Amino acid sequence: MAESIIKRYYDTLGEGKLLATNCLDCEGYTFPPTTACEYCGSTDLEFIHLSGKGKLLFLSHGVAPPPNARFVDIAPYAYGHILLEEGVYVQGIVTGVKPEPEVLQEIYDRGPALVEPDIIELQGLKILAFKMV
Repeated sequence: MAESIIKRYYDTLGEGKLLATNCLDCEGYTFPPTTACEYCGSTDLEFIHLSGKGKLLFLSHGVAPPPNARFVDIAPYAYGHILLEEGVYVQGIVTGVKPEPEVLQEIYDRGPALVEPDIIELQGLKILAFKMV
């Protein structure tokens, strides 16, 4: 039986690494990894690790209850849009930031902030988060 891509992704995340695929046809990165390239649909892929380092482009917070009960313990939290060094856009929780309008505005006013991965565990599942550096 073929190895589960989902299992491989979470196992790798547990090691502090971001697993993606690189398309051997168009050279696009797909993150998180899937069985086909998100750009051209090719299945000729190789697994790679992304640095996880990037720029925080947008930062916000939720005022509604978390979308999943797993996140109740850390709510309220900040989340953002991140452009990784490799050119991949991701969304994730941003740790170490108070989800208060004044704090978010201050970070926004400073411009894009550098971030790096901050893998957190919620109810036994590793979750990709980021922290400002």
